[in-house]
Amino acid sequence: MKKILLAVVISAFLMACGGPKKESKVVQLKGSDTILNVSQAVAEEFMKQNKGARVAVTGGGSGTGIAGKLNKTVDVAMASRQMKDKEWDQAKEEGLDIQEITIGFDGITVIVNSENPVANLSKDQLRDIFMGKTTNWKELGGNDEKIVVLSRDSSSGTHAYFKEDVLRKGDSKGTEEYGEGTLYLPSNEALKQEIKSSKGAIAYIGMGYMDDTVKSVSVDGITATPENVANKTYPIARGVYWYADTNLEGTVKELVEFMLSDSGQAIVAKEGFVPVK
Repeated sequence: MKKILLAVVISAFLMACGGPKKESKVVQLKGSDTILNVSQAVAEEFMKQNKGARVAVTGGGSGTGIAGKLNKTVDVAMASRQMKDKEWDQAKEEGLDIQEITIGFDGITVIVNSENPVANLSKDQLRDIFMGKTTNWKELGGNDEKIVVLSRDSSSGTHAYFKEDVLRKGDSKGTEEYGEGTLYLPSNEALKQEIKSSKGAIAYIGMGYMDDTVKSVSVDGITATPENVANKTYPIARGVYWYADTNLEGTVKELVEFMLSDSGQAIVAKEGFVPVK
């Protein structure tokens, strides 16, 4: 009888409190290191304004994020490239209805050591450098010094976009590849650190990661700035994306809406990207 009375009391207490509290789901974002910082900043502000929301944001590269979305382990894939046809096909096979959400635009910035006198390169010159055809800076009006080519690793959307846009001249079916001597690094920060320590190095990073520790090189006479990306004059620019379910619900829906709101887009601009509106 005592046990029964205790159960009744506990039940009444839970009902008075609105029943047992459910632990809120952690919304998982994963993918592009290029938009990692801006996605984290948006998530942090979103959680400040929505006290019960919980959002976890991790990098690993666009390919990793998209793979996570396809195997249903993440809610939102962050990508600095568009999904490939084979990835869309896999999504259909998995019964996933995914939408592409453009959250901003980015200019891929070519960087060199601060002591490198070269200030401008054409896209054709970049192509020859990153394919290993041009190997000394003196061929480009610089010092008599070996060119050390640095690239993001193959899981990076920036790696994939730069290869298609510059090396393959926009041909998605092209076969051109980075030169054999290319050194692959896992992040924008790792590329900057290597550039700082190597006078002959060249690399590319997302525009939002540019700072005064390295030197940017203009491309075809145009510098990578938000204004030049917005007016479409900078020649190596692309959209950056979130991939989420088409039928959004709950916290994920609210987070996407916040990203595309004036407040979210202001954060996109603050982090060095071009807002979509």
